[in-house]
Amino acid sequence: MVIREATPDDWPGMWSFMEGIVRAGETFSWDRDTTADMARVMWFPEPPGRTFVAVDDGGTILGTANSVRNHSGGASHISSASFMVDPAHAGRGVGRALGEHVLEQARRDGFRAMQFNAVVETNTRAVALWRSLGFEVMTTLPEGFHHPVHGYVGLHIMYQRL
Repeated sequence: MVIREATPDDWPGMWSFMEGIVRAGETFSWDRDTTADMARVMWFPEPPGRTFVAVDDGGTILGTANSVRNHSGGASHISSASFMVDPAHAGRGVGRALGEHVLEQARRDGFRAMQFNAVVETNTRAVALWRSLGFEVMTTLPEGFHHPVHGYVGLHIMYQRL
């Protein structure tokens, strides 16, 4: 697996699995009817934001992440990131590799911390992954996420000093 900066040419391969994740509405806080054009604008942030893809030896996109400045002004040293892994490739270390890459890149870019604003508490695999990579749950917003299966569930804010 190789992790590299994403290009506009990667978008069709990215959206091919991102769309299903967005439509399911179980782990991501985007509107479930987000269009491909809307998603592309959100997923490819303006600099200093970055977008990455994890690809296999054949060039298949296994997952993607983006990294952005979470705040501006006096809090512009805090980064954030979002991740989506193709469900067909889940459980193969793609999320971990993307997470490690994004954390290292944020350090190189001079950020002092990373904050995740919205980790759905029922997304237990993601919560466990982020904890294993050094993130702490700073707080949980009770009923902060309306899950299509479980109803209102908590939404974690997670943090790691870089």
